[in-house]
Order: sequence, then structure tokens, then C-alpha cells
Amino acid sequence: MFSGAAREVTGSCHLLTVGKHTIALDCGMFQGRRNEAREKNTLFPAPAESLSAIVLSHAHIDHAGRLPYLTKNGFTGTIWATPATRDLCAVMLADSARIQVKDAEYLRRHGREAVEPLYTPEDIPPFMRHVRTQPYGEAFDVAPGIRATYVDAGHILGSASVVLDCTEGRQKRRLIFSGDIGRWGQPIIRDPQPPGGADIVIMESTYGDRDHPSVVDMRERLAAVVSETAARGGRVIIPAFAVGRTQEMVYDLHALVKQGRIPAIPIYIDSPLATEATKVFGDHPEVFDTGEHMVKTVRDLFRFERLHYTRDVAESKALNTLRGPMVIISPSGMAEVGRITHHLKYGAPDPRNTVLIVGFQAEHTLGRRIVERRETLRILGEEVPLRARVEVLNGYSAHGDRGELGRWLDLVRGASKKPPPVWLVHGEPPAQEALAVRFRERGHAVHIPAPGDTASF
Repeated sequence: MFSGAAREVTGSCHLLTVGKHTIALDCGMFQGRRNEAREKNTLFPAPAESLSAIVLSHAHIDHAGRLPYLTKNGFTGTIWATPATRDLCAVMLADSARIQVKDAEYLRRHGREAVEPLYTPEDIPPFMRHVRTQPYGEAFDVAPGIRATYVDAGHILGSASVVLDCTEGRQKRRLIFSGDIGRWGQPIIRDPQPPGGADIVIMESTYGDRDHPSVVDMRERLAAVVSETAARGGRVIIPAFAVGRTQEMVYDLHALVKQGRIPAIPIYIDSPLATEATKVFGDHPEVFDTGEHMVKTVRDLFRFERLHYTRDVAESKALNTLRGPMVIISPSGMAEVGRITHHLKYGAPDPRNTVLIVGFQAEHTLGRRIVERRETLRILGEEVPLRARVEVLNGYSAHGDRGELGRWLDLVRGASKKPPPVWLVHGEPPAQEALAVRFRERGHAVHIPAPGDTASF
């Protein structure tokens, strides 16, 4: 059953039943309008206790964000993850719990209707006791009749596509769940390693209708944005996922500083989560791309002069009292929650500033409204004019574009004479329809399931 991220991007969750056992592929959080997201996040297509296991592709909140809610509500099985994904979940989901609690408290203090947290920090240790790790390339038994293998998806640290070898009676089928597919040539992490031999493919389609600018060009454009904004006396405000995107931005800013190509202005990472996630990156060099020059030559990729990591609320608030040019990088990546909302509330009205968007922005999120350059933004219950410049650097996306998605599927197909059927998920309808046309031209049967749809393989 296709439960989440069906004809939309957030809330990834798909149920696979083989014989008497049902497992979930991901259990992500829906992001968007508060009340709508709350309704979706609290509805699950099966009783939590009925699941035999959960196989997690990676740690992003839209793939892992509801896991503590499931363990809180009766799930007793195993949650499988790569070692890096487990370590990232430990910090990311604890942070998600804190943000949910604090946002509810903030809205109540200001007389706004609050959405109750799905879970609190006290729910994280019990959740983590369910998580077991498995490295890339080693098969493991998920449930009777379901054997899985992780392969590197090249999306973020620890991200995986999942090979599921399913046996029911005498029938054997190989299902490949793409997870989120990364890009070739990204810094820090390795390129995607598509698995072969698929009978069926469940595949993401986020950027199925467009091509990204070159990864190589992004550093040049970042340098231009920082330099031009600094010349105006403004600040560059970057909503960025704490995992993956923040480290990429730090990596490129580090390179630009070393090369003397941006002004000597302070760079702030305003997020305890990003700070903790960056430590996790340092703990897992085994998944870095050793072909990268800085990976090979720099001892500490994520620390350099001018870079500051803030930790407490007082430090965060103090940033909005400082004068002069600066760069502020802060989650969430879609600008929905967390400290970035306060920076945008303060900085969006100032025409000297730049809001720099470096990742996909789902429908109905604040980030999408910024990309659309709405004249007024609703932030923390208030109407805020958007006078700051808006720049979008989609080349920083950790999702493959339509060409890269096609390349991934071609490698999955390999030498097989019969193209495997494809179910497209994790995409908005225009992107999915465009990608479906391309894949059908290559001989694939393509389906675009709606939430609640089922398919027999």
C-alpha cells in the first residue's frame, strides 16, 4: 500500500506485505499546513503493532519523522537503518521532538492555536532501542519471506536504496525501493550506486520534470550571492536541512574562504541539530567520496576561521541584534519550523538581505512561498513583507534531476530485456507525469499511485 509521499513529496511511507507479514518502507513526517499535516501525521494505514519491521532509507524528517510516534503507539518490531542513518536519527528526531514542543508553547504564549506534538523528547530513547544497523552490501532478514540489502543512494550521509528479495511459496520477486536518489558529482558523499536485477521498482520522482544546474557551477554562484549581499551591507539567510545541505554549504564556504573568494564576514550555523549532525559526519568518513580534493587534504572539513556554531537560544536571538554583513544557515530546509522562522521574520523585510534557497520546497510550505516571491509571508502567526532578494540555487539539491533519475533507472534495468514496471512516488503530479512519459518511451510500464492505492507484484 502506498501510504505517504504518493502524489506529493513529504511523508514517505509504503507498506509491503509478503505472506502474513507487513513491513513499512520509511515512516516520514508530512510537512505543510499545520492542521493538515497534523491530521496526516496521526493517521496510519495499519495498526502500529501489526507491522513486523520498518526498513528506513535515510534520516531526513520526511522519511523518518514519524518513527517515534509509531513506537509510542504500539510498534514493537525492529527498525533497520545504516549505521550513519541511525546516528543521524538519534540527533534529528530528538531535535524534531524539541521543536514540536517549543513551537506549541510559542503559539500558546501568543494566543494562537497550537498543534500538539506527535512525540516529546522523552519518547526518543524508547524509539532508539528499536533501531538496528546494517552496512551497505550485506543482506539481512527483515521478516519471513523478506530479505533486504542496502546500497548507497548518494543522497545524504548514510542514505540507501533498498533491494528487497521477496519469497512467497515458490514465487520470488525482487523489489527495489529507491529511497531518495542523489546526484553524481556531489561533494563529500559518494555517487549513487544503483542496484540491478529489479522485477519491480518503487522510485522517487521529486525533480522528474526539470534539470538542475551543474553541481560544479554552484560554488561560483554561491560566491556571487555572498559577495553581492555583503556589498549591500545585508545578510544571507539560508534555510537548509541540518543534515546534508548544511554540511555541503559549509564545505563550499570553506573552499571559498581558503581561496579568498568571498568577503571576510562571519558565517553562523544556527542550529544545535546541525552542530550535532556535523559531528556525526565526522564520525563516518567511511562513506565520504575520497576522490574529492578537500576530503583528501583537509583534516577538519567543517571547522575554519569565521565559521561559528551557535548552541543556545540566547546566541540565536543575539544574531538578530548584530549589524553588518553575515551568513546565517539554519534549519528547517523548508523554513517551516525552528530558528530559521525567526531569522526570516526579522530579515525578510530588509531589501539589503538575501534569502538563499538551496533545496526543494514542498507545496504549502513557507519555503515554497518564498520561492514564489509572495509579497507577504505569514511567519509565526504574523504577516511579514518580503522585501529581501530571493535567490534559488537548485544545483545544491541532493535529489537527482530528470536526467539523473533516468540514468539511475537505466542502471537498475541493466542488461534485462524486459524493463521492470515502475511506481513513481515522492513527487508532485506535474513532475511525476513528465517523468512517466520519459520512462514509458523507454519501455517501462509506469504507475502513479494515490494515497491508499495498492498493487500486487
